[in-house]
Amino acid sequence: MNAIRLACLSLCVLAAPATAQDTAQARPAWALAIHGGAGVIERQDLSPEQDAAYRASLQRALDAGAAVLEAGGSALDAVEAAVRLMEDDPLFNAGRGAVFTAAGRNELDAAVMDGRTRNAGAVAGLTRTRHPIAAARAVMEQSPHVMLIGEGAETFAAARGLEQVDPAFFFTESRWRALERTLRDRSEPLPERPAGVPAPGAMAALHQAPLDERKFGTVGAVALDRSGRLAAGTSTGGMTAKRWGRVGDVPVIGAGTYASNADGCAVSATGSGEYFIRATVARDICHRTGGGASVQAAADSEIADVGSIGGDGGVIVMGTDGTFAFAMNTPGMYRGAVSSARPAAVAIYADEDLRP
Repeated sequence: MNAIRLACLSLCVLAAPATAQDTAQARPAWALAIHGGAGVIERQDLSPEQDAAYRASLQRALDAGAAVLEAGGSALDAVEAAVRLMEDDPLFNAGRGAVFTAAGRNELDAAVMDGRTRNAGAVAGLTRTRHPIAAARAVMEQSPHVMLIGEGAETFAAARGLEQVDPAFFFTESRWRALERTLRDRSEPLPERPAGVPAPGAMAALHQAPLDERKFGTVGAVALDRSGRLAAGTSTGGMTAKRWGRVGDVPVIGAGTYASNADGCAVSATGSGEYFIRATVARDICHRTGGGASVQAAADSEIADVGSIGGDGGVIVMGTDGTFAFAMNTPGMYRGAVSSARPAAVAIYADEDLRP
């Protein structure tokens, strides 16, 4: 790993009981951790208003998932609730606010996994389904398949009654400007502005992401419910100006998303997708915890490994005891955590500590 990645590596242990008795007393009935993407996110890049907006959005997602878990709902329901809110938030590169392909389209990917059964569902290349995370769950629960892509995935989602929207719903001005800059830098032609979108400058300035955040945009959640079930879910708009139907790690089970009660682990990743696929990041973390590593040690080791082959990004990890961990080799990752044993806390920059 190069010096920059070593300097940026952030490992946050969120539960450190001193004794076995303390462990039993502190073990939460439920727990939830979320992320909104990792990358070059530094204090000087965000205005105070933007910083506050991101924190408020993370808090809303935590509140949504926590309400499900506190009421006795499943880990899958909590993960979906948290991710759906972030998919609707233009601050994040998922759902509304997704980045554009080189052709000027928003193409959306998502995945979910049930840790107890190891059932999984994934979708890629959606353009009209409002909540890709719901489509991924429908694939898992209402089809014999694990992954559906493109037009077929869209047809399936519509047939299952999932909300469909005009593609203009996903448009944000900041993502369009990012596409224009990227294509100009490549000396590639600019696509026409999509039909039915707001006029330039019409969208609220507060909802414009940093112009050069170089963020690996993804949102995700991992949860433990009162019945001891783990679940993971991840959703993304992919990579700015991607071509040729590129798909990253998010919908690849074992790369960007994985959950296994047997291994004591649920993972949602965000980063340079090609590297996370090559390193099978999410599955490897669970393999490490299954072998006895703590969730933090497993996350630490895996991010070091993916960094050694050139990958950047981060992970959130949940254990069957409600211990959760964050690891990254970037200057920041939008993230938060809450459990029945501790209040919600959110963070953006790598040097922020989420321990209570």
